[in-house]
Amino acid sequence: MLIKTIVVGNLDTNCYIVTDEQTLKSAVIDPGGDSNAILDYIEDNRLTVEAILFTHGHYDHTMALGEVYRATRAAVYVDRKDTYSTGEANPMKLAITGDVNYVAEGQTIPVGGLTFTVLETPGHSPGSVTYRCEDALFTGDTLFRDSCGRTDLPGGDMETLMGSLLKLYDLPGDYEVYPGHMDSSTLARERAFNYYMRYANEQVRGQG
Repeated sequence: MLIKTIVVGNLDTNCYIVTDEQTLKSAVIDPGGDSNAILDYIEDNRLTVEAILFTHGHYDHTMALGEVYRATRAAVYVDRKDTYSTGEANPMKLAITGDVNYVAEGQTIPVGGLTFTVLETPGHSPGSVTYRCEDALFTGDTLFRDSCGRTDLPGGDMETLMGSLLKLYDLPGDYEVYPGHMDSSTLARERAFNYYMRYANEQVRGQG
């Protein structure tokens, strides 16, 4: 599995292109802007994009959807709850008849020889999800290195987000963490040093 990070848009969003190196079939995760950079990488490496995956519907993760879809005709995957918000901070509009797939907990999405599994991790937005693929977690704005997503935008909820962080905390083993912004990390590191994950484990679990 090859993971290419392209930082896009005015909020420095991490767009990931995840490729099965045996088949050169790929998934594009969160094309939030700079479609030319995304499409140039795809063309230069002769990739076939089979899926466009969204961790959530905020504009900084979705702005290049139209261009990437028109160039690849790949199937689009998103949580239905993040396609209907009317808040300015969550204006995702999908006008792609027939190619929108609404994801749910435990759903698997094949891309070449890779399999992406959907984990529902709301809180930053109602429809935030994490995609697990082999030893990688693509966490969007749920989990960052040393931090977590904000909850003061429409549909955000801190209590719900803490539950999602606890869900990730409880995944067995370790994973590489690829967030929606800033640097990558590991789940083991975030369990040990991320204040919000530790709070979820020590305080939220204790209240349950």
